[in-house]
Amino acid sequence: MAYLAVLAVALCVFMVVVVMTVMTGLVHDFKIKNHNWVGDCVVSSDSLVGFAYYEEFVQMLEGKDFVKAVSPVIRSYALLTYEQSDYNENVELMGIDARRHCMATDFGSTLHYHKNACASVFEPTYDANLPGGVFGLNLLVSRDEFKSYRLRQDSPQFRFMVNCFPLTAKGALAKAGLGLVNSKTFYFSDDSRTDLAKVDGSFIYLPLGQAQILCGMGGEPKRASAIHIKFRQGVKLDHGCKEVASLWQGFLEDKKGQKGAGLLDKVVVESWKGYRRETIAAMEKEQVMMIAAFAMIGVITVFIVFVVLYMIISHKSKDIGILKSIGASSGSIVQLFSGFAFLIGILGSGIGVVGGWLFLLKINQIEGWLFQHFGFQLWDRSIYVIGDIPNTVDAKVLGVIVVSAIAACLAGGIVPSWQAAGSMPVETLQVNQL
Repeated sequence: MAYLAVLAVALCVFMVVVVMTVMTGLVHDFKIKNHNWVGDCVVSSDSLVGFAYYEEFVQMLEGKDFVKAVSPVIRSYALLTYEQSDYNENVELMGIDARRHCMATDFGSTLHYHKNACASVFEPTYDANLPGGVFGLNLLVSRDEFKSYRLRQDSPQFRFMVNCFPLTAKGALAKAGLGLVNSKTFYFSDDSRTDLAKVDGSFIYLPLGQAQILCGMGGEPKRASAIHIKFRQGVKLDHGCKEVASLWQGFLEDKKGQKGAGLLDKVVVESWKGYRRETIAAMEKEQVMMIAAFAMIGVITVFIVFVVLYMIISHKSKDIGILKSIGASSGSIVQLFSGFAFLIGILGSGIGVVGGWLFLLKINQIEGWLFQHFGFQLWDRSIYVIGDIPNTVDAKVLGVIVVSAIAACLAGGIVPSWQAAGSMPVETLQVNQL
């Protein structure tokens, strides 16, 4: 029975270690990707018309010693028309100053043909004089079942047309009659791979000035949708965001009464976590639900140990009676069986941790073998933007799991231990009881 209890605890710990390591790794990786794409702090407006006087605020931020880089951004929607095709595609348009944006975010490392060469990102490799645009990678190619993109060594040569409805500062259409739409032809210059499914599957990037004209934000005063900020090393996120928010409040007071100042009232200052909360919250919710589900395994462990110790104590009544008859105290009996429960927890969690660690070391090879022979994948890589399954064991998570397993075993042993301590030798050593 004791061996079965140890194996039950080991199995519970094994499952929790594997699942929590994978889930924690996925959430951590997802947060890092969002952080890299956004930067540290974002000053933004949800309005499609953006907000004015952003250039002055950018200059103010660039003069602060806690700010490393600042990037104004245009965000809107557009209709994409491909050359020699009747196919139209709805996309999200992002206008950026490539040099500034690479400094404020990790945009440069997501590029394929101009990796970290931000100054020339909008220059097609086949003709630097043509106006270029960058595609989210999933707009061009899809992943195969082996986690790979079929990318060309040389840059594809094609042109596309971007069509936008320009808006005034009040949200009305900026143009009337037949020419409601602003259209401009661009040429493919690069693709961007952030490994964020929605971003890679719906975004195109254009030069900031061109995007402003297309969206109707190029008039006086010029408007932007957001300002992405990167803090210097050592600046805490909360402190930096509070400083930016304080600067914005002062800037807001200075601009009251000026033309277009009403748009500034809807602007918010958020950390990257707040700015991407709608995306990140879903993953965090899944993680919390997973933790809650596996907390139930701890409850099961308590009952397993309880049943095992209860059965052992039931069969050891004679031994307990003898111990108490020669002077063993109730506390000693409790200590004895609590130590037994502790030993079950130590052995079970040790076996489970080692087994889980060994399994995680080979988890990607196991998945590859299963896919090769049976076509099974934990996540279909043609749908989910996941590379290798995370298998880095977090020492803190491991410690919590081990301590929880031992605590569950001790909790399961409390009632049987007190039951044994409360037994009377005169009753357990009666002839008719032996």
